[in-house]
Amino acid sequence: MECMNWILLLIAGLFEVGFTTCLKMSDGFTKLIPSLGFLFFSAISFILLNWVIKTIPLGTAYAVWTGIGAVGTVLIGIFFFKEPVEFLKVFFIFLLIASIVGLKLVSTH
Repeated sequence: MECMNWILLLIAGLFEVGFTTCLKMSDGFTKLIPSLGFLFFSAISFILLNWVIKTIPLGTAYAVWTGIGAVGTVLIGIFFFKEPVEFLKVFFIFLLIASIVGLKLVSTH
């Protein structure tokens, strides 16, 4: 069951990437489809996060969730919105990934 909650946390983080992407595409909530996408992805993301914090410590779950969202959103920005790729940006993405893995490794649940 514990493994399943970590998988759900990963999925919640991916849905966070979905809602941040839709947020960008909604143009200040002036475009209907991306705005509805934002609502859908954010609802699923928060529902899953709420589910997993029953078994994964809150601080760990939140840090992993936001880390997945941050890394994914930076990558979406680079690959889909043509944001600049800089050495330090890539370095810190890898540092975030290492931090997420580290939190999982030291988690007691």
